[in-house]
Amino acid sequence: MPKLKTLSGSDIIKILAIFGFTIKSQKGSHVKLSRTDGNIEQILTIPHHKELDKGTLKAIFRQASRFISESTLYPHFYSE
Repeated sequence: MPKLKTLSGSDIIKILAIFGFTIKSQKGSHVKLSRTDGNIEQILTIPHHKELDKGTLKAIFRQASRFISESTLYPHFYSE
């Protein structure tokens, strides 16, 4: 059964950078990432914490899967 990896905010930022997201701004401990697809700006907000809760990771995965296919994201978030 697949298990969610333990990831930090920095890990998530690095993963999303692979898919073209860059840091747009930061307010407190939350980092706003963006990328442009055609003329549509795609934005994700990531908490920049040492370890993210499992529920937070699942929410980030769901939000990111609106822009990136789940099958592509899956190996970065889950271990077999």
